[in-house]
Amino acid sequence: MLNNEMTIKKQGFMSLANFNIAEGFSEELAGLDSGFERIKIPAGGGTMFEVPGNNPNEPETVKEFSAVILHHHPMYTFYRDQYTGNSNPPNCLSFDGVNGHGEPGGFCQSCPNNRFGSGGNGSKACKNKHQMYLLRENEVFPFTLFLPTSSNKEFSRYIRILLCSGKKSDSVVTKFSLKKAVNKGGIAYSQVQFEIDRTLSKEELLVIKKFSEQIKAYFQNFQKGINIDENIGEITVFVE
Repeated sequence: MLNNEMTIKKQGFMSLANFNIAEGFSEELAGLDSGFERIKIPAGGGTMFEVPGNNPNEPETVKEFSAVILHHHPMYTFYRDQYTGNSNPPNCLSFDGVNGHGEPGGFCQSCPNNRFGSGGNGSKACKNKHQMYLLRENEVFPFTLFLPTSSNKEFSRYIRILLCSGKKSDSVVTKFSLKKAVNKGGIAYSQVQFEIDRTLSKEELLVIKKFSEQIKAYFQNFQKGINIDENIGEITVFVE
């Protein structure tokens, strides 16, 4: 086992060259929880991420980490009653920021809950979050990171920087960190910061692009595999 682990570490992202995540799920996780573990952002302006480790009760706390962004997409959630952090599902959910499913559902851009002022302190009642699939070097299973609304502006700025230099989010290793910020109401929150760690080599890029397509297919199959309107309560793992 130790020799295999040493080989993976030496190979870095190249260890994915012959890895198929769909086969891994079907062969080893059939009938089990096949969701990805989540990197958590602290509340109250904390600056340490919680990264899942071998012991689920003792996550690793890190000030920063680096990973490739394999895939990312909007994640809009609307709760009619104030969200308390429990596992209760949202009343309305959108996986693409275009069409909402549930109540009220419909076209997101014309929804009154998606307008500033519809929520508390001038915010939107519908929370415009973003979901990311992240892969750290020397690992084969991605983590998810749910980007809060307060970090969308920083992420948009980072993506524009990448595009202006002819790069995409899955062609570089991104460094993630947190800084403490305070909103107009005086409430402290954690804001995610993004920075290019390094550009992938040509060989790594070929492997990562192939793996990114597998992750996109996984997400698309997930969407097709459930009826969101009828099973919205079963997918709370995506919107915690």
